[in-house]
Amino acid sequence: MYVYDDYDHQIVRDRVAQFRNQTQRYLAGELKDEEFLPLRLQNGLYIQRLAPMLRVNVPYGMLNTTQLRKLAHVARHYDKGYVHVSTRQNIQFNWPELPEVPDILAELAEVEMHATQSSGSCIRNVTSDQFAGITPDEIVDPRPYCEIIRQWSTFHPEFAFLPRKFKIGVTGAESDRAAVQLHDIGLEMVKNDQGEIGFKVLVGGGLGRTPVIASVIREFLPEEQILSYLDAIIRVYNQFGRRDNKYKARIKILVKAMGADKFAEKVEAEWEHLKNGPTTLTSEEIQRAKSFFTEHAYESLDDAQAEAALQKQAADNVAFGKWLSRNTREHRVAGYTAVTLSLKPTGVAPGDITDGQLEAIADLADQYSFGEVRTTHEQNIVLGDVKKSDLYDLWQASKTRGFATPNIGTLTDMICCPGGDFCSLANAKSIPVAEAIQRTFDDMDYLYDLGDIDLNISGCMNACGHHHIGHIGILGVDKKGEEFYQIQLGGNASNDASLGKVLGPSFSRADMPSVMQKLIDVFVEQRQDQELFIDTYRRIGLAPFKERVYAKAD
Repeated sequence: MYVYDDYDHQIVRDRVAQFRNQTQRYLAGELKDEEFLPLRLQNGLYIQRLAPMLRVNVPYGMLNTTQLRKLAHVARHYDKGYVHVSTRQNIQFNWPELPEVPDILAELAEVEMHATQSSGSCIRNVTSDQFAGITPDEIVDPRPYCEIIRQWSTFHPEFAFLPRKFKIGVTGAESDRAAVQLHDIGLEMVKNDQGEIGFKVLVGGGLGRTPVIASVIREFLPEEQILSYLDAIIRVYNQFGRRDNKYKARIKILVKAMGADKFAEKVEAEWEHLKNGPTTLTSEEIQRAKSFFTEHAYESLDDAQAEAALQKQAADNVAFGKWLSRNTREHRVAGYTAVTLSLKPTGVAPGDITDGQLEAIADLADQYSFGEVRTTHEQNIVLGDVKKSDLYDLWQASKTRGFATPNIGTLTDMICCPGGDFCSLANAKSIPVAEAIQRTFDDMDYLYDLGDIDLNISGCMNACGHHHIGHIGILGVDKKGEEFYQIQLGGNASNDASLGKVLGPSFSRADMPSVMQKLIDVFVEQRQDQELFIDTYRRIGLAPFKERVYAKAD
């Protein structure tokens, strides 16, 4: 993990002191609401339906156990004893008191955490693959480059007030687990025919009111030019992006209006003034960033022996076998595996985790995974480096703390925004719908038979729950003051990204479990050779699902 130097510590401390002064002036009536608004947003503070919400950055999803314990402390002493893992791998506190927010930020600064640029019209937290650095299908570890981009973008004076918020995602693996095609800028690490490292650059993706899949504007960009090229892209956006209408201010609108080819031409023209300039990365700088992501002290293990022992344990304990098949993933180092701790037990808001669970995970990470964890886009937690011989003990410890639900990748491992229970922008509640679906589909063997299904739920068109790219997406809508839910089918966030299509008229909350059951029934009847839901949908289309769901009872 990246470790702060003296300069990093100083600028974060200075930022906390600055915001403390701004908050005191606001509470004293010396700053108006409209004056305080951009200041609080620059420090990750929102005003939600019932209380402020503080969003804390987790760069590319990496946390150490000291940070986990500090988050637990903050949740216990300043909030209501839990935190929420967001779809951008960040941590959110839903109930802080405004006068105490500077104290929270000061405590987080002690463990090299901050909330700077986690909101506002600026470059937000850079996200990546939760298995970066450990997955066998990786071409290049993207984390050092994510860190370089984070340092470049933080407090960048030219990009502090963009037309709208701006998100960058980076992947270095063959399978895209960072949804780079749905970002303002998506970066896919590649190697050319000469073995040189570079980036495929995609621009103009995003969800919200106008979902768009990004366009490729450069097939190969040399690694040393990444910052100069990002400068060029965002300068073009800053110059031509709309500022008169926030709903049309994202870069996706500009790229669509201008055309990807024309946009790329402008970027290349701007880049001519920037490439090989001061922002060109030297090999020394790249190596400096890489030096923070060193190899752990992996042991030389007999993988075949460890795997044989695991299979025997799985045969002797069916529950362990289910967890093993769903919640673990192959590691690039023999004898090790990556473990996903599910934050989706029925009856708990997806992505919520208590202070006690944070501390328990910290203990497990110290014992089993080199003191590091990763947050995921799917609102779970990953222990990245667990010896196969430790998996049974880890599973037993996880069970007692409530994060061993063996449902990763299944219908109940859903993405869900906080919705109307918290968010002032939401049209409808998301969490009760998620729980109702979880209770309807409570047979784990049935879920395993269905295979991988991405279910994403958003409480409004801002799409914080990524409903557009769920195999099944649910969107909360308002109908004359009543909460209803629209269904979309066929979305996908991986390499073959696609946007879901609206099934038809929306449904009441009470109808949602039965509607979901009808959709799944059609899938089960129509699937061939155990194909996945998304493949069945792409083969048969929307019509059979629509006909079943809207069929009138005899």
